[in-house]
Amino acid sequence: MPATAADEPRTPELSVVVPCYNERANVQPMIDRLAVTLRGIDWEVIYVDDDSPDGTAAEVRRIARTDPRVRCIRRVGRRGLASAVIEGALSSSADFVAVIDGDLQHDETRIPVMLAALRGGAYDVAVASRHVEGGDNAGLANRWRHMLSDGGIRLAQMFMPVKLSDPMSGFFMLPRPLFEALAKELNGQGFKILLDLVLSAPAPLRVLEVPATFAERVAGESKLDALVMLQFLGMLLDKVFGGLLPLRFMSFAMVGALGVLIHLAVLALLRQTTPLGFEVDQAIATVIAMIFNFQLNNAVTYRDQRLRGPRLWRGLMLFMLVCGVGAIANIGIANTLYEQHTTWSAAGAIGAVIGVVWNYAVSATLVWRGR
Repeated sequence: MPATAADEPRTPELSVVVPCYNERANVQPMIDRLAVTLRGIDWEVIYVDDDSPDGTAAEVRRIARTDPRVRCIRRVGRRGLASAVIEGALSSSADFVAVIDGDLQHDETRIPVMLAALRGGAYDVAVASRHVEGGDNAGLANRWRHMLSDGGIRLAQMFMPVKLSDPMSGFFMLPRPLFEALAKELNGQGFKILLDLVLSAPAPLRVLEVPATFAERVAGESKLDALVMLQFLGMLLDKVFGGLLPLRFMSFAMVGALGVLIHLAVLALLRQTTPLGFEVDQAIATVIAMIFNFQLNNAVTYRDQRLRGPRLWRGLMLFMLVCGVGAIANIGIANTLYEQHTTWSAAGAIGAVIGVVWNYAVSATLVWRGR
């Protein structure tokens, strides 16, 4: 018999996107809570797992075998909350998309309130805020995390085109067609995608903030740290400059500048404390600076593609080879320009820029290329 409209699966009204890493213990409790909170709503939950070693994806799929509302996207070779949210939202066909952390710290009972507000079309985005009357931020683990969060909020508000008390919130909802319209403008890096969405909109979004509490984490570990805040700052700079310079390139260049300082500091120390001679001191300082640059780029610039285990050592060797070739190109081009009567400062600067561009382009291709 031909299928009828009643036989065909219904498209859910709401997709709940849960970006996650190492949240296996929280999967079943989260789905149980959603099932209670969203009773009477056609919904699905999409877990986007960054290849968690604790088996998060396997746990989601175990539940999905008996619950068709549960889906899993397992990403291999790449990481990052923002890009995970983008992939999850773009896999949805629902009318609305909600984003919520998978650690049970967000109050899922706010979802129906947010959905009701958006259904009427009076708002573009509903944000669960810890910083409006009735909200609570007590679940942050310690004073240091409070300082990181509050500092990020104050910084973000300097660039916001709309009034938003909690631009650092990871719990929000918007119509799926609006998300799709903004997707191509998103930076897609880091952990704070709400601000990216707001800053990417061609006109100020109509935002409703719904008070919400932020509970203490029960299982797993928090991902908020100083490196996350550095990525957050980089994303702000990327938006301020209109994407003229790739965020990764800016980060790579800043790491390189720090590497120069490390090189000079090590060289000065060796010159004062060893009888090895300038050439040996210079070689040692160069190797130490390269290792420093590699580790910092691995932790910050390519945090979402971070190398580990055997790939870390292979990446380090490739990085040093790439930078060695870049250094040769830097010196050769600078010498050629200088011999053609270019001032030493201009020749050196041009050589340095070409060296940085070479190192960045080839490192991105050979060292941090994913799987």
